[in-house]
Amino acid sequence: MAPAFYAARTGGWRDYWTLLHPPYTVWHLSYVLLGAALSPAPDPRIVLGALVCFGLGTGVAAHAFDELRGRPLRTTIPAPVLVGLGSVALVIAVVLGTFAATVLGPLFLLFVALGAALVVLYAFEAPFVHSDLGFGLAWGAFPLVTAAVATGAPPLATILGGLAAALLSLAQRRLSSRARSIRRRAVSVAGEVTYSDGSRESIDAHSLIAAPEAALSLLWLAVLAVALAVLASRWL
Repeated sequence: MAPAFYAARTGGWRDYWTLLHPPYTVWHLSYVLLGAALSPAPDPRIVLGALVCFGLGTGVAAHAFDELRGRPLRTTIPAPVLVGLGSVALVIAVVLGTFAATVLGPLFLLFVALGAALVVLYAFEAPFVHSDLGFGLAWGAFPLVTAAVATGAPPLATILGGLAAALLSLAQRRLSSRARSIRRRAVSVAGEVTYSDGSRESIDAHSLIAAPEAALSLLWLAVLAVALAVLASRWL
């Protein structure tokens, strides 16, 4: 069984595709778009810069460092390449964030520093960052709030939007945790459901993870569509 429902066959360029966790990376980048859409007139340059920074930090750096610890995705990417990818991506994201602070003000450096710290803490599997709550705040609320602050969104809308993103990410975590453990750690799964009419249904690994993974496959598309729709309402 593949280590993730979106994982490609091991080897070559396919490993790099799998490394990016495409559905989840797009999901979390959608929070950047939602955060920007909370502003009455989001600057496209700031939105693009935020997407690049979070794409590098979350999509590349955090996932590259995470793959170093135990190879959860079973890629064959050499360790030095993973270190290089993660380090370069994180440095570029920090440099871009620092440049943005020259326009947005020095207080924005706090967001840059926190973002870099979250990537490093995630790489070293800091307990809070790897907890359900930590995941919701770091990969849900933080991207949305950062983009909202950068584009000048109202405070109340920013807080409520951050809460929504955190809750959505918590839901993502709850849906994916069981599927992830079965795909990556289960040796065997066996069982049976007996219904009131006497019929029986066998339980195996695929039947246990089918529903949550089907939901995840729809949710990332739904979040992206909502983000694009709301942002389009600001620009078009």
